Amino acid sequence: MINFNGNIIAEDFNRIDYNNRGFKYGDALFETLKVNNEAVLFCEDHYFRLMASMRMLRMEIPMHFTLEFFESEILKTINANKGDENRVRFTVYRDSEGLYAPTTNKISYIIDVKKVDITPKQMYRIDLYKDFTIHPNLLATIKSNNKLVNVLSGIYAQENDLENCVLLNANKNVVEFTNGNIFLIKGTTVTTPPLADGCVKGVMRKNTIDLLSKNKEIQLVEESISPFAIQKADEVFMTNVIVGLQPVTNYRKKQFSTNFGLKIREDLLSLG
Repeated sequence: MINFNGNIIAEDFNRIDYNNRGFKYGDALFETLKVNNEAVLFCEDHYFRLMASMRMLRMEIPMHFTLEFFESEILKTINANKGDENRVRFTVYRDSEGLYAPTTNKISYIIDVKKVDITPKQMYRIDLYKDFTIHPNLLATIKSNNKLVNVLSGIYAQENDLENCVLLNANKNVVEFTNGNIFLIKGTTVTTPPLADGCVKGVMRKNTIDLLSKNKEIQLVEESISPFAIQKADEVFMTNVIVGLQPVTNYRKKQFSTNFGLKIREDLLSLG
């Protein structure tokens, strides 16, 4: 069952209109959320990121689109299904006719849920994806439906027996993983790319930075990362809201420690 503009309908009966702008132009945004025991984790962070992204894309935000409405619609969809689903995708698209320029900025939304495994993998091999790059601007920081680079890097990972790939920007700096933000540890310094380099403004990235900023034993730095820095790092890990934190074990011939990353993962789980 899915939620289409507040109505719970069978997934089999939902058919996308060929004029849908999310389909035609990628004129859509989404939030991926995690639900645990009927609690939407980091709900407020997701809501305000969605609102900011909708404003950036000049979408009309309905008056009833409050934080309480956002959360209740998610839980309504969870309850209409088996109830044990933990991954939610909340998609908002501009519901309008027109060509590149829409006739209105009104929106519609679809919520779909599924059960996924959130256990971190013991072996996690990565490499660079270099065929296409991310253009570093504000649009790159939002979760829009324009994700072809991520799709192609995901295919590259499958073809090369990898768990994930690292994306680069047009300046050849490290940006993020296919499906999450990246952090490098060298000694007592933890480094992650700044938003100006084009990485998604991840909810788990935000909470990881907040957590690490309170740790007086390390120095947290947001700065551009060269691909060569991955090879020199002691540890590398990925963050997203579904798995929380996933340590990287292998990059090409380099094998990483995972001790610090696993400790931070436990601290992050307590925040949800």
